[in-house]
Amino acid sequence: MTPGRLILGLVALNVVLIGAGAFAVPPPTQKPGTGVHIGLVFDIGGKNDKSFNTAAYRGLLRVRDELGVAIEFIEPTEGNDRETALRSLAAKHVDLVIGVGFIFGPDLERLATQFPNVKFAGIDYSPGPASPKLPNLAGLRFREHEGSFLVGAIAGLTTRTSTVGFVGGMKIPLIRKFEAGYEAGVHHVCPECRVLSAYAGTEPKAFADAPLGQELGAAQYEQGADIIFTAAGKTGDGVFAAARQRGLRAIGVDSDQFEMAPCCIETSMIKRVDVAVVDIVKDVIAHNFTGGIHELGLAEDGVGFISDERNRTMLPLEVVQKVKQLGDQIIAGTIRVPSQ
Repeated sequence: MTPGRLILGLVALNVVLIGAGAFAVPPPTQKPGTGVHIGLVFDIGGKNDKSFNTAAYRGLLRVRDELGVAIEFIEPTEGNDRETALRSLAAKHVDLVIGVGFIFGPDLERLATQFPNVKFAGIDYSPGPASPKLPNLAGLRFREHEGSFLVGAIAGLTTRTSTVGFVGGMKIPLIRKFEAGYEAGVHHVCPECRVLSAYAGTEPKAFADAPLGQELGAAQYEQGADIIFTAAGKTGDGVFAAARQRGLRAIGVDSDQFEMAPCCIETSMIKRVDVAVVDIVKDVIAHNFTGGIHELGLAEDGVGFISDERNRTMLPLEVVQKVKQLGDQIIAGTIRVPSQ
């Protein structure tokens, strides 16, 4: 067949298809979350804190791009704006309202009671003994101590001084989980190692005080620590600054924080808040949402640590392999990690 006849044949075929109400081009595939609307309120530090909130923001972008969900978010300027921000989203009757941070707990409980037809989720939400059991409120929690154990093992295997440090933000049971797991991991591989510990305070602002973080980090480095793990939000930025000044090492938290101090961050304990956000949104889409606690650890890919070629000089491959084996043992239950 000549090219001219081939073209005429294709044109004729399309004319027939169009006449029959059909087209040769397949229709675009509709994403599963089309028509679903999600609202999220960030905690102190906002979506660009390069840590906890940033991880939640990645999850929000994923459900938009991968699932077709409509999203919106609010970054409160003051602590007392949290309840107002959550309420404004609930009043729109979005399909799911997410609060990022343990401090949202009481507000989420109150609003879930007032808006029974709206679904709510709290990252790190931990109900108290008197908390109501609400079918429209889900708590998204993590076994942070498992991931912290692994970075503790990294610190214990790579320290040159047999002294390492921990700097926490607000002194609460949640951050104690990071400290307990980290200390257990250090001592698992280095029983003789010393672990220094300090907290930035007892109020939420303890997560947003970089100058204090630098003071606390400097004090531990001066006591002989050559690696410090920080679980302190933006306060940890100060620890990184102290590490840069001394050419010593630090371990980031929640997100991959390598770019905060490429000279000094040998790994980060990642807390996959993005996975938790995606999973709960998928439940909403599939009409499988359930209230109560949803917990993620190593087995659910909810926590872990960063290892790639960028930090190979600080984190040798043989250390990575050994620590991954420890992770397998935690999942198998042969290593039990303390949380307090």
